[in-house]
Amino acid sequence: MRVLLKEILDCPPDAAWRALASPAVFREVSGPLMGVESLETTGFPTQWEPGEHPVAMSGLGVLPLGEQMIRLNMRTNKTGVRIVRDTGNGVSGLMAGITHWDHSMAISPDPAGTGKTLYRDQLIFSAGPATLAVWPGLWAFWQLRMRKLKALAPSWRYDLGADDPAFVAAGAAEPPTEGDGLA
Repeated sequence: MRVLLKEILDCPPDAAWRALASPAVFREVSGPLMGVESLETTGFPTQWEPGEHPVAMSGLGVLPLGEQMIRLNMRTNKTGVRIVRDTGNGVSGLMAGITHWDHSMAISPDPAGTGKTLYRDQLIFSAGPATLAVWPGLWAFWQLRMRKLKALAPSWRYDLGADDPAFVAAGAAEPPTEGDGLA
């Protein structure tokens, strides 16, 4: 199944790109419905790096849902769209019931030239025979995430380091590939 969202965020694309690399932003837009705790020995990094990041998930921060491996890739495609892609998987508990996870978030300048950000978010997932039962919950959760992203975005322009060249360069480090799958 698929959940697809597209919005204009009230912040510059560099600030939105930096926010996507922030575990703090990830936790903020996930809560309070979903609690997320790092299982890495040093806890959450300041900024996500490409690679694997184990986490424990909980409903409302108290109901254990299991562990998930976040598997990140960050790249810029041939048209300059910056993409964060998570192809992780559930490891234990209810999270292991989701058998396919492909979540892509794309950042580009607003085509209207406003200086704001065109944000596209696509989740493709499968939970085997339970997919149809899981879809409404994930769809609703994605709508709440988007509302939180839109509410937080104006504050991102004031974040120190929003134009951090090291992070922007990390997004360009991956070679462009065909078919990023975002509409």
